[in-house]
Amino acid sequence: MKSYVSDHQLIKEFVDGNPAAMDILISRHKQKVFNYLKFTVQDEMLAEDLFQDTFVKVINSLRNGNYIDEGRFVSWVMRIAHNLAIDHFRKGKNYKEVSHMQGEYDLFNDSKLSAKSIDDVRSKEQVLDEVKNIVKILPEEQRAIVIMRLYLDMSFKEIAELTNVSINTALGRMRYALINLRKIAEEKKLDLTY
Repeated sequence: MKSYVSDHQLIKEFVDGNPAAMDILISRHKQKVFNYLKFTVQDEMLAEDLFQDTFVKVINSLRNGNYIDEGRFVSWVMRIAHNLAIDHFRKGKNYKEVSHMQGEYDLFNDSKLSAKSIDDVRSKEQVLDEVKNIVKILPEEQRAIVIMRLYLDMSFKEIAELTNVSINTALGRMRYALINLRKIAEEKKLDLTY
């Protein structure tokens, strides 16, 4: 039985000429990186393109010696993916709003939120639709924090590394996002309980 090989060791093996090591790294981190891109750009084909671009950049950076291994390989990859997504939106000035996820990744219908009756299900769906609509109104930085923290289940440390801010800044943005969500809900007289 083969033991677990760390990202650090796989990076070293890849740099030393073993391309199979990169296959393992990609396989290990594909789901997290791809889900982030898909949720961010709301387009599966575009997410696939950005995912490939991300790992082309990763491979080139590793080959050129532009990566300093501090035990945060996946955070580094996520930052590259994040920056490529931002570059895509800037190029086309094609900022997309967070909308109902289509397909199998509907994070708003998590099994942990399952209800016991049809009325509860309808009430929950109505609340979730209202929440989705008010998240769209948040400023971009706050919206991104809400998405990463609540829907992608990222830690504040991961968010801080990905967005290149301090943990305190990430926490502050989340705090303001929650304040704004409450304020918007009150202004629209929304009852967000079910």
